Amino acid sequence: MTTSVQRRALRLLADTSRGRTVADMLAHGFTNALLDRLARDGLAAIQPGTIRTGTRRITVIWVVITEAGQRALADKRPVR
Repeated sequence: MTTSVQRRALRLLADTSRGRTVADMLAHGFTNALLDRLARDGLAAIQPGTIRTGTRRITVIWVVITEAGQRALADKRPVR
């Protein structure tokens, strides 16, 4: 069962097909501990990647929702 904060994070991740950067998630008020828990519970995956800004490539860490995260988000049971 997911908490309301976890559901909020999963909803944000579900809004985009390629995920969001850890920096973006932190800017939305989520903690590294929460992101780690989502990954540990199999609800999200954390993976390195790059983005291009102009002529520069920047290494970032992506967070993407998993199928299990999609199922948890669709689960209508009350949160703790």
